[in-house]
Amino acid sequence: MGNILRDAVENKRKKLIDKLIAFNVYKKEDKHLFELSLTELENEYKAFKAIQHPHCNLGSLKIINKKSKFIHI
Repeated sequence: MGNILRDAVENKRKKLIDKLIAFNVYKKEDKHLFELSLTELENEYKAFKAIQHPHCNLGSLKIINKKSKFIHI
């Protein structure tokens, strides 16, 4: 059971590292990505996505009918 969890954590870390590298992110401060914990990688990825997301300053969007009209909330 311990190996399954350890493998799952390592796979998640590798995927996050690959995603960050795809955006040309290689380090956080003075640490290379492979030196970061899963939690640190998740936080770094979330922060990077928030900065890069095209709607980050618009607030939430909500569908108001089936014709896909959106309103800001």
